[in-house]
Amino acid sequence: MAAKKKAAKVAKADAPQKGAGNELAAKLRAKNAAELHEELLKLRREQFALRLQRATGQAVKPDQFGKVRKGIARLKTIAREAQIKSAGVSK
Repeated sequence: MAAKKKAAKVAKADAPQKGAGNELAAKLRAKNAAELHEELLKLRREQFALRLQRATGQAVKPDQFGKVRKGIARLKTIAREAQIKSAGVSK
């Protein structure tokens, strides 16, 4: 019984997750390096604006900090994947 649960858990973990993250990643992978750079700048500006709002005492939704930070990480990961792919280096 425990083996079935473990196998189901592993299969579920390997299955692609449905949600906004995968759709966003697919859209980002379709962009070229310049567009990725522009998107990164946009997210960095948004992150700065959130920090500025928090410092000046304006109402900021705390979850936005994490969303922007994860968006930046996702973007940098995709940019690095593209860089490796264009260099022809494979693992």
